Amino acid sequence: MIPISAQEKARVNAILDKARKNRVISLRISEQDLGMLKEKAAREGMPYQTLINSVLHKYITNQLLDKDEALKSLGLIQQQNQSTPE
Repeated sequence: MIPISAQEKARVNAILDKARKNRVISLRISEQDLGMLKEKAAREGMPYQTLINSVLHKYITNQLLDKDEALKSLGLIQQQNQSTPE
């Protein structure tokens, strides 16, 4: 185990305390979308509310990727790698 300073420990604890503070909200969602969310969450092995929270967090922190955009970016990287002499 790596020892950490009291200051670093306090900083980490503050981050964890902030992350633990969840607020209960009410959300209207279609039956079909909710069913699909529950199925996907079950396949991922997590509660559906956790999946919703994860997706929302990724979206607001710009970590949620659009599949088509990601594939387009990968294609561009591959093209650059092929045109670059070794």
